[in-house]
Amino acid sequence: MTGAVLVTGGTGGIGGAIVRRLVADGHKVTFTWRGDAAAAAALAAETGAQSVQLDLADRLAVAGFADFLAAAEAPLYGLVHNAGSTYDALAATIDVEAAAALFEVNLFSLMALVRGAVRAMTAARRGRIVAIGALAARRAVAGNAAYAASKAALEAYIKTLMAEVARRGVTANVVAPGWIDTAMVTAPAEARAALAKTIPAQRLGKAEDVAAIVAFLLREEAGYINGTVVTVDGGLGSMLAAPKN
Repeated sequence: MTGAVLVTGGTGGIGGAIVRRLVADGHKVTFTWRGDAAAAAALAAETGAQSVQLDLADRLAVAGFADFLAAAEAPLYGLVHNAGSTYDALAATIDVEAAAALFEVNLFSLMALVRGAVRAMTAARRGRIVAIGALAARRAVAGNAAYAASKAALEAYIKTLMAEVARRGVTANVVAPGWIDTAMVTAPAEARAALAKTIPAQRLGKAEDVAAIVAFLLREEAGYINGTVVTVDGGLGSMLAAPKN
């Protein structure tokens, strides 16, 4: 089953991979982007997907876009919330304003977009909602409290959303990546190699690894998978300690 799909944050490493995979699967994809016009234009030209500039930190802009989705004649089949923001600070020193800005992108924008899209999905009795979470929601990393909290809240929101829409043919799931080899992992080569050794798979994940799971969750065959978190981390989250080499 294919249809119109919105992907937020399409110009990043994971977002771009998701857009490419969903287009290849036959979906009519629109992706949002914030600041990199050249990357957005290149991705649109490469894939044929449509692009929309939207700052997910701008609550009024997101609300306006949600209203546009609600009024659209053709409802979305899929909503993939990939866009995310980071903010590093020790838990006891978090700046509340900075944390609030983080939550605006990682969680509140999704809530607004769901408000705009889900009524048409439930009316059509078909729809797929996928949010990109993070292993950090369930595995503590010092200095990562605000980001981890936003992703944990994202998981709770998606599970509650599932309880409200599952009976009407809509699924809502989370894909939680571990260490993925994208521009967000900025460590030098030696540090990256050392990081890979802590992962049972002995490598960092690829953006395509995440995109493949997102694509599957949008398929008709995935209709009985609902309210769950699919972890894509090479086994890292299941380990008590780093594997011995």
